[in-house]
Amino acid sequence: MPSPVIATREEWLKARLDLLQREKEHTRLKDDITQARRALPWVRLEKNYAFETETGQQSLSDLFGPHSQLITYHFMFGPAWEEGCKSCSFWADSYEGLSAHFAARDIAFTAVSSAPLERLLEFKSRMGWTFNWVSSFQNGFNHDFDVGFDETRPTDRSRAYNFGIMPEAFMDEMHGTSVFAKNEDGAVYHTYSMYGRGLDATNAAYAYIDLTPKGRDEPAEGNPMAWVKHHDRY
Repeated sequence: MPSPVIATREEWLKARLDLLQREKEHTRLKDDITQARRALPWVRLEKNYAFETETGQQSLSDLFGPHSQLITYHFMFGPAWEEGCKSCSFWADSYEGLSAHFAARDIAFTAVSSAPLERLLEFKSRMGWTFNWVSSFQNGFNHDFDVGFDETRPTDRSRAYNFGIMPEAFMDEMHGTSVFAKNEDGAVYHTYSMYGRGLDATNAAYAYIDLTPKGRDEPAEGNPMAWVKHHDRY
């Protein structure tokens, strides 16, 4: 815990009002960035992807259901992994229960992992989650959206992660979020992807933790999220 400055209520209120002005500036900037995100150009997808789901094989277009927008969370869970990534599970606890709210805004949501569906569903049951989760096992989706870096990644694809270059010694799976839209003719378009620290904005736990005096209290060196566990192991 950092050594706090002890103040009177009046001194605290003045400091809080000063900070409020900065928070409002941040909110206005965030609104501008959100508008710029919506204005990004779309890229039509020509490739078909077959996903294994609880209701049988489905295409990316099928994952939209009755909606015109689709959010996918690239959940790190490789084909040989015994359980899902702890950090991705931390994020999943934030979007669990949101599907009905998304649907009310014409949005479908699904997590996508390259592990076989049976293993995903076993882990989903263990964690008590209800969101849709599908398997991209061997369909190339993870490679094409730059979150899959295993030995099956095509050699003609760059090792770009977060629009940079993945270090050779890094992980074979990474996390991210990609957004898609479908027009009236049924064509599917890629509209947005984000990776790395960009995902912080979608983690409700971090948003609350950032309000406290200690904050995240994570080390500057090494793995800052070493403290995170699957929620059934704390």
